Amino acid sequence: RKRALNEGKVPGVYYSHDSKESTSFYINKTELSHAKKADTQIFNISVGGKDRNVLFKSIQYHPVTDEIIHIDLYGIKMDQLVSVNVTINILGTAKGIIEGGILVQNLNEIELECLPMDIPNSIDIDVSHLDIGDSFRCEEIELDEKLNMKTPEDQIIISVTVPMKEEEIVPEIDEDAELLDGEDAEEGAEGEEGDKEAPSEQSKEEPGVKD
Repeated sequence: RKRALNEGKVPGVYYSHDSKESTSFYINKTELSHAKKADTQIFNISVGGKDRNVLFKSIQYHPVTDEIIHIDLYGIKMDQLVSVNVTINILGTAKGIIEGGILVQNLNEIELECLPMDIPNSIDIDVSHLDIGDSFRCEEIELDEKLNMKTPEDQIIISVTVPMKEEEIVPEIDEDAELLDGEDAEEGAEGEEGDKEAPSEQSKEEPGVKD
């Protein structure tokens, strides 16, 4: 695989539409780059000497360079329904954000079922009406009648929440230690007073009559 990558080719596996057939192949990096940048979800490539209509099933990237190092392609039939993940595109600025809230996006894409030619590039969601405490669920997306939602309809896509307040760190006071310090201080004061009074308690020697 390393040799292929050095030669400008990316290894991959093609899976037939019924998942009964899988074929290993290599694709030129330039061809793959053009395919990914194309404004479509369906690609026509040659696998095993045959031209096939495919979707990207998965893409594996290098952890450091982000270079594509492996792909899986899923074969499709243009007259059969397919399930695909479609990216969510956020539009507008939520009202709650302007008021100091935080936008939390739980889903970056949703799963749709449709014919290959009807696959959208993305799904737009306008969040400008969302206030603090509001959320937007899958069931609120207005889909074309050609598209069926496969993601659970009660799934929250976006919500606007109240920002967490930073708690002030109050130093803990050891009451027992404070009490002991107080008692020691009192004892020390009493000791000093006792030292001052000590000379007055000693009886002065009265002058006596010498024999």
